[in-house]
Amino acid sequence: MDGALMLARRVIACLDVDRGRVVKGTGFTGLVERGDPVELAARYADGGADEICLLDITATHEHRATVFDLVRRAAERLFVPLTLGGGIRSEHDAALALRAGADKVSVNSAAVADPALLGRMARRFGAQCVVASIDAKRENGGWRVYTHGGRTATALDAIEWARECVRRGAGEILLTSMDRDGSREGYDLALTRAVADAVPVPVIASGGAGSAAHLRDAITAGGADAVLLAGILHEGRARIAELKAALDADGIPIRRIA
Repeated sequence: MDGALMLARRVIACLDVDRGRVVKGTGFTGLVERGDPVELAARYADGGADEICLLDITATHEHRATVFDLVRRAAERLFVPLTLGGGIRSEHDAALALRAGADKVSVNSAAVADPALLGRMARRFGAQCVVASIDAKRENGGWRVYTHGGRTATALDAIEWARECVRRGAGEILLTSMDRDGSREGYDLALTRAVADAVPVPVIASGGAGSAAHLRDAITAGGADAVLLAGILHEGRARIAELKAALDADGIPIRRIA
């Protein structure tokens, strides 16, 4: 891949939120509390994150509204784009999230239940605001889509579902490998590449980041437009500035830290 022709790749800090606190586990289980989401969001933005992604990981499973007040408080502290996911079930929910200060909304379970929701949201708010979140697990030689925070298996193939999401109006794909989530063993490059080759919109690689080399591989070998980080940041294993410096040294265009 010719770095001179590449657009700047984004490094996104992800905060999984449960009952108002940041948590992180492995393979969507074994959650451990990591801190206050507003404070962590501000810290990562100040440290060079290109975007912040807040995912209310239990809102859909618990059939409750998502954390709009949390979004409002975080948005007041941030100068980078903010995405909210989890518990977004309707255009009304998306409007509330955007009004609270989110720049994008991420939809997973509700889009599987009602694929037309993606189109309605894209027409009302613009495709650039609509992120289709796909949680995928390797099964039978492919990748199966899961919903409800990884609790519910669907009959959907992740590659075909990504294509359908884009046809419906999604402007971006947030692609999480459930097999790699929290593993620190690197992103699922085969999954990332398969989706990146299948859709004409940006793909965010998620699940498995453990080093700068993993970020590089997701971009170069996996074809990702952005990489999402969580555990290695929360645990202090890496800082965004260091990761971006390593990507820059590898010839990958990144947004400079002011």
